[in-house]
Amino acid sequence: MNGSTALPPWLPTAPCTPGHCTAHPDTDGGPRAGQAGAVLAAARLTAGIGTVLLGVLLAPAAGLLPAAGRLALVRAWVRTVVRAFGVRVRYEGAAGAVTGPLLVVANHISWLDIPLLAAVLPGRMVAKTEVRHWPVLGTLAALGGTLFIDRDRLRALPGTVRAMAGVLAGGGRVVVFPEGSTWCGRARGRFRPAAFQAALDSGSAVLPVRIDYRPVGAAAYVGDDPLGASLWRVVSTRRIVATVRVLDPLPSGGYPDRRALAAAAQRAVARDNANLPSPSVHQRARSRSAAASSLRTPA
Repeated sequence: MNGSTALPPWLPTAPCTPGHCTAHPDTDGGPRAGQAGAVLAAARLTAGIGTVLLGVLLAPAAGLLPAAGRLALVRAWVRTVVRAFGVRVRYEGAAGAVTGPLLVVANHISWLDIPLLAAVLPGRMVAKTEVRHWPVLGTLAALGGTLFIDRDRLRALPGTVRAMAGVLAGGGRVVVFPEGSTWCGRARGRFRPAAFQAALDSGSAVLPVRIDYRPVGAAAYVGDDPLGASLWRVVSTRRIVATVRVLDPLPSGGYPDRRALAAAAQRAVARDNANLPSPSVHQRARSRSAAASSLRTPA
């Protein structure tokens, strides 16, 4: 997706490439057993994009609703978007029982992660500035109040962290993917500590979340994977099941600094992942460094 553009050296890179990670195996025997027909895939793509556009058209009217009504409408909308693209979702954990300002941190596999979290833990997402210009998904991000970060300007990072801390201090919720890049399967990057400073500065809790897909290769959005190719791969897979597991919150006051807090959140997600029985596509694939990664943010 980023082509051959040279990337700043501070950006995290994942050993995940479309050629290895998105070539998911079929599970039901035939060479195309795991794929939907072209008609169904086209219908899903049309329904998904149509649902997004409908939300865009209704956004001005939704803005007139009370905050609670607007939030309920947005959550219903993003759930409908994901379902229209053919993805089934299971939510686990007590997301509704967690209140107050929260820094929500999750592992990162796909662009689908964004609407999945917005459906159960709506908040201000943090994403790279390029996302603003993506077709379909850029509109989703902008309507959700995304905090955009210029990944090419390391000096802009403290300002983004201050903006995050301001949202949290005001009682809001911020959602970030601290791996700084999309990864497929159980192979994952370390949680970069920068975003966790916002939780420390505002005295907010950190809420770790684990996201998994089956088959993971169909949902993985890695390396220089074009957005259009990823969309088509999702809608043309017969059945994708996403599991979003909300883990126990971590009080930021219990950790001496952002690195310790980031490590604790990473361990929580890793422990939860260790209980999953199915191996990932990435475990079966040969790892190699990617020249670019789909949703990078500097750390």
